[in-house]
Amino acid sequence: MSSSSFLLENLFDLKDRIALVTGGGTGIGWMIAQGLAANGAKVYITGRRKEVLEKTAASFDGKGSVIPMVMDATNRESIASAQKTIQTQEGRLHILVNNAGQGGPVSPFFNDTSAPEHQSPGALGGALFTNESFEEWADVYTINSSSIFFVTTAFLGLLAKGSEDRAGYTSCVVNNSSISGHMKLAQNHFGYNSSKAAAAHLTKMLSTEFALKKIPVRVCGVAPGVYESEMTAKRLAQGGDAVNAVGLGVLPVPAGRAGTPEEIAGTVIYLVSPAGCYTNGQEIMVDGGYLAVNPSTV
Repeated sequence: MSSSSFLLENLFDLKDRIALVTGGGTGIGWMIAQGLAANGAKVYITGRRKEVLEKTAASFDGKGSVIPMVMDATNRESIASAQKTIQTQEGRLHILVNNAGQGGPVSPFFNDTSAPEHQSPGALGGALFTNESFEEWADVYTINSSSIFFVTTAFLGLLAKGSEDRAGYTSCVVNNSSISGHMKLAQNHFGYNSSKAAAAHLTKMLSTEFALKKIPVRVCGVAPGVYESEMTAKRLAQGGDAVNAVGLGVLPVPAGRAGTPEEIAGTVIYLVSPAGCYTNGQEIMVDGGYLAVNPSTV
């Protein structure tokens, strides 16, 4: 084996790789998409807001390329249309990042034990019962977990094709869950946290089933901690301890700061590059040590 195989440009080579990032126009999705494209990939960023996607794509100035494509990850017709576009334009797909997601119903009084809702167990239960709705829970599960199943299955054939054009390379799906999916605390939003836990378990099931059925597509996951996104920007902008308040845990983020775009993008680049091709069914926590000091399932 030549020592050149250990060079960074070979270990993490993304040239000629075709990628699709759902929710890629903003936040963590754009951080990941930009990292993939900067290292040579052709990246389709999808979302529901055409103007946001186009503005984001136009801002990219790296060596790869970013292509905006409207796709609603919660709508089968929209997903099927996007799949046909990639089929026609590329004929294969190497990287799928299921990043689209949103927050769910929040009960801010839950962690405020001085709030009147805490006067008795019955009062607290009743407040939670009336403050949140089945519809809100259904919505957050649809985007945070169900979309992973439908987008992945729609593109599975193209991903398998992507494993055929370079010896030793295997296409990869990366599901973006959250540390909230591993927290034993509700953080004021039971729906969001449990939907992210479902996303993390989908990663395990899909990777196992594909491997057992000899489908040459790996499935891995990343669980980001506190990063600046549309969901966290308001609290992070408050400064001071806002980075720790976002986590709503027992102890603050050991790193004492939010994560950087390079840190989350770099983790995904490892998983989808030649260096990560022996990694399957794994989820990497990229959280500044947050789960190490808070009640979690890991």
